[in-house]
Amino acid sequence: MESASNYKEEEPETTMWSQKAWALLSTVRSQSPLIQCITNFVSMDLMANTLLSAGASPAMLHTLEELPEFTPQVHALCVNVGTLSAGWLPAMKLAAELAHKSGKPWVLDPVAAGASSFRLKACLELVELKPTVIRGNGSEIISLAKASVEPTKGVDSSHESTDAVESAKSLAQASGAIVAVSGAVDIVTDGKRVVGAHNGVAMMTKITATGCSVTALIAAFVSVDQSHVLEATASALSVFGIAGEMGMKMANGPASLRMHLIDSLYGIDEVCVLSHAKITSLS
Repeated sequence: MESASNYKEEEPETTMWSQKAWALLSTVRSQSPLIQCITNFVSMDLMANTLLSAGASPAMLHTLEELPEFTPQVHALCVNVGTLSAGWLPAMKLAAELAHKSGKPWVLDPVAAGASSFRLKACLELVELKPTVIRGNGSEIISLAKASVEPTKGVDSSHESTDAVESAKSLAQASGAIVAVSGAVDIVTDGKRVVGAHNGVAMMTKITATGCSVTALIAAFVSVDQSHVLEATASALSVFGIAGEMGMKMANGPASLRMHLIDSLYGIDEVCVLSHAKITSLS
């Protein structure tokens, strides 16, 4: 087998990114960070298994009474509003406050942010609690940036990620968060820099909770390198996409891709990351 160090010597930027992605995945595997997930009922299983297969430790804990003791001890928090309810919102807010006060990164997934006034208001209130990263699809990021209810296809995006670049930059500047927009090309920005992660396969959109799961993986990556949040975010998106590409080679459809995606994330090695990661600067 060809040495991993021999790949892409003619592409220094790509090599730098792929080496960073591998280093972060290796660190997640060695440190096994504890990632608290307050998430929706649909995504709990795949999100937890994604974290486990990547080497992290998931905690699907959302009870308000437990948060003051538990949340300050985690390495990162992931908040997903998919099956949002008035009963769960206080726990999401308290956990975000505790994470921020404890100096722990937290990641917001504003699922279907523009679907209703209640949901949009809740997401905007969470943004005010200083998430480290906001990850959504094009429609969600546009709704947050404009603070407006938009025509929606439920949790599916009506916009490509590239349609949301300016909205993502605006949201990043206003919130102080790194903003990631999932799509055929995943966009990551700090408000000035824009990078694209070009990994993944279209069939991943046919598996519920893949977006939720990559948000949790972002939390794991950021937890082990809080000084380089943009790089950690792009790396997590790329690694998850590579796992999808690997899984697709063995899959017959969405159900088997789901299984092979988890297996591939567990088995992904240095040669695979260095030879397949496609992260580029877009501005």
